[in-house]
Amino acid sequence: MLSADLVIKTFASNQNHEIAIGQGKYMKNHFKFFGIPAPKRKALQKSWVENKALPTKGQAFELAFALYQTPYRECHYLAIELIDKFSKKFDIDDIDEIEFFIKNQSWWDTVDFIAAKIVGNYFKLFPQKRDKMIDKWLKSNDLWLRRSAILFQLKYKKTLDTALLSAIILQNSNSNEFFINKAIGWILREYSKTNPKWVKNFIESHALHPLSAREGSKYL
Repeated sequence: MLSADLVIKTFASNQNHEIAIGQGKYMKNHFKFFGIPAPKRKALQKSWVENKALPTKGQAFELAFALYQTPYRECHYLAIELIDKFSKKFDIDDIDEIEFFIKNQSWWDTVDFIAAKIVGNYFKLFPQKRDKMIDKWLKSNDLWLRRSAILFQLKYKKTLDTALLSAIILQNSNSNEFFINKAIGWILREYSKTNPKWVKNFIESHALHPLSAREGSKYL
């Protein structure tokens, strides 16, 4: 059975110190890296994440928690990729565990993956949990929860709830936090591929941070 020890041993035997230094600098030295480029990491873990080799959902969450206790970013990536394998089989109570992964080992790379893929799929399965959780996250002092609330509809396209997105953005439009304003711009830019008229009107009708407006207008 796959374990955190096996993952660490495998990644460690393929580490590259020079690449690790560069990766660490790119992530502002918040995390340690083995120095394994993404294509190589995915090749190393391919046999672990194939459907025939997957553990149960409970085991996958347990392993993901263990991987998140390590300081290595490659372990964190594997953790959330494992959870994503079960994104269409979530139970309603899994949102508490999902929230853990947003709030811990947090930086834009993992949070954006969790928000757009894992949270996005969860709320499609359980729309009755959406408003309560989003309201909780928006009121939180945790900027990564707020960023997740902004970005969870990133891949929704025609099913995106514009009324909800508008309310979320306006609740955060006075923020000076880079990661919040960047997220607002990103979701607007992405949605402009589906509904440019709505995005154009929204940007022109509201006093957004210049970063958000600039990013959101990129494809208009």
